[in-house]
Amino acid sequence: MAPIPPPKKLVPFYDPEEFEEFVKEWIPALKNKYVLVERHGGSGDHGIDVAGYLSPQRLEGDWHNYQCKRYSSAVTWSTAAQEMRKMFVAAAAGHFTIPTRYVFVAPIIARSLQRQLAKPGDSRGRFLAEFAKTGDRLVADLSDEERKVVYELAGATDFSIFESVDLDEMLELHQTTRHWTSRFPHAPLSRGPENIIPPTQHSEVETRYIQQLVDVYRERFPEAIAALEHVSDVASAAAHLKRQREAFYAAESLRVFARDATTPGHFERVMQDVYDMVIEVAECHYPDGWDRHAAVTSAAGVVQLTPTILTPFVEPNARKGVCHHLANQDRLIWCQGEGG
Repeated sequence: MAPIPPPKKLVPFYDPEEFEEFVKEWIPALKNKYVLVERHGGSGDHGIDVAGYLSPQRLEGDWHNYQCKRYSSAVTWSTAAQEMRKMFVAAAAGHFTIPTRYVFVAPIIARSLQRQLAKPGDSRGRFLAEFAKTGDRLVADLSDEERKVVYELAGATDFSIFESVDLDEMLELHQTTRHWTSRFPHAPLSRGPENIIPPTQHSEVETRYIQQLVDVYRERFPEAIAALEHVSDVASAAAHLKRQREAFYAAESLRVFARDATTPGHFERVMQDVYDMVIEVAECHYPDGWDRHAAVTSAAGVVQLTPTILTPFVEPNARKGVCHHLANQDRLIWCQGEGG
């Protein structure tokens, strides 16, 4: 079977509709927070392919326009200027307010266009000079008064609103979204989960597994530990709890990463793999819960995982932490009574 091409080779072959959908997927990864992202592309779209709204007023408030151009060749100034004219004509006609950002999105952006857009004042001057003599049918069909309104509107606009992004930047952003793994299931992720440091105070999500660990300590150190607040009095127990919390949050960082950047099902697959391989170890006979916990977490560290896009990021400490996620669900129980 021939290898599947990487994303950078696949995206240029998308049809215009699929390319717009791809753009819509990565827009939420941008720093700006949108009230809504909406795809307009099609007949009568007035030059709006994907709109990102910054207020409930949508096209009547602050918004960003993403103009998607899936061409085999680079997008140049002539193409960009044509889209600008379309936008100004529609805005002058009252279809929407001028967007606060207008971004040209394409697999390839001509360097000459990038250089031109980097000089907003010069871009506006060039646009106005060309507008005065353009043979563009959209402008030619306007009355003299309408042409004047469009010209004045463009002249009063700060052309720094116009920007461009290329395919490399698009893919880098797209990879941070949950859509990446469904669109490119065979492409590796370059970024893994962000490490979560255990908070000083135990969080609500830790309640059950920590209670199970307190049971272990109470069983192991009956004269010194009766409740959680006593654990810090026993050095070995306190150090043990610290390590377990670090492991739990190593797994928690995986869970959050799977939820936000892949799919929750990948973390659930890891949990099931660990459970399937350690449950037999957990059900063996041990003197106490301390020894059972040690045997189970040791076994978890070498579990062979089902290959998924998440698997490369599942380090040994995270596998150990998965045991505590399972303990949170009572799928693993450390103290099983006398002689357990």
